[in-house]
Amino acid sequence: MANYPSLNSVKSVLAFGMNLITTNKALLETCLALKNQPFIAVDTEFMRETTYWPKLCLIQVAAEGVEAIIDPLVEGLDLSPLLEIMRDVEILKLFHAPRQDLEIFFKLMKNNLPTPVFDSQTAAMALGLGEQVAYDGLVQALLGHSVDKTHRFTDWSIRPLSQNQLVYALADVTHLRDLYPIMVERLEKLGRLQWVIEEMEGLTNPLTYDTTPTNAWKRMKPKRFSAEYLAAFYTAATWREWFAQERDIPRGRALKDDAIFEIAEQKPRTAEALERMRAIPRGFANSKGGIALLEALNEALDHPEEFAPKAQKPKHNPPGLGAIVELLKVLLRAVADELAVAPKLIATASDLEAIAANDDADCQIMHGWRREVFGNKALRLKHGEIALSIQKRQVVTTEIAENEVIQQP
Repeated sequence: MANYPSLNSVKSVLAFGMNLITTNKALLETCLALKNQPFIAVDTEFMRETTYWPKLCLIQVAAEGVEAIIDPLVEGLDLSPLLEIMRDVEILKLFHAPRQDLEIFFKLMKNNLPTPVFDSQTAAMALGLGEQVAYDGLVQALLGHSVDKTHRFTDWSIRPLSQNQLVYALADVTHLRDLYPIMVERLEKLGRLQWVIEEMEGLTNPLTYDTTPTNAWKRMKPKRFSAEYLAAFYTAATWREWFAQERDIPRGRALKDDAIFEIAEQKPRTAEALERMRAIPRGFANSKGGIALLEALNEALDHPEEFAPKAQKPKHNPPGLGAIVELLKVLLRAVADELAVAPKLIATASDLEAIAANDDADCQIMHGWRREVFGNKALRLKHGEIALSIQKRQVVTTEIAENEVIQQP
């Protein structure tokens, strides 16, 4: 299990001082100061509107007595000392909603991820502060500070950066550093720190950040399952990912998702057939990219069984599950209200459908803390061991005795 610092070891000492790192010596000195810290707050500023790969523009870090902004756009700056810190399992890395930050580090660290990680947005959900809590809202709620969002849409690639921009960027980690002890204390009192720790396992799964072109089709759901459809679907998705990566452009600029599905349906083999498709940009079919895509499609369609990926057809629920799912939704809402958390944190609609259809469904509500707070109750409700009733305008669960018979309507 990840090494999460105890509350006593994370008391923060503020030591504000703008430290913009532009040399290898300064970066090494900062990383030496970070090396023995129990935790560090981390954030990044990047641009990716016109690229496939995020263009990393700044890295902000803060710990007890350490605050720094690293400029990775400086020519010759070696980030290796920082990446060693990110790999150090004895140092907890704090982020807020870190999906894109972790994607950046995954590439920098050559398909490895920082570990261990703590996401303050997930922690905020576990504390009952709402779904997908924004950073400024969290700072206001727990620290009573207002976060200046003036530079939220700054082009961080432009140099030089103003003092105001740097202050704004640094605040993204200094507040986070100060939030962590408060959040840990509250989570421990509620017995929910383990909830957050378990959630980090999914967030730090390398498969989440996999950009291998041959796996690109998995991000979309095929609509048909014949060998020819899947072969064309797989080939178009693979080609688009490769093309976008090679040219460092957003995948949507290479081909839209609609084009991938249309190609799978129409299975074009000629430039004329490709050009007639509604989702294909005019002129694309006769471009170098279009010609390469057609060559790949023809090869795949000549041998569809070899190219078709193994895709699972969606399972259709047995008839009559609708009422069970609706009952489970009521239970979910009641449990969420009792815990003062968003229902989404506990279970999704697909989770409820899965458990309604199968007691042994392999879904998240049947594992870890979710099973303890909801999964077991869901099974008991399904099998008539507990009932739902309304008391004082609240939905509550009631035990049903073994010999008690519930009257049918």
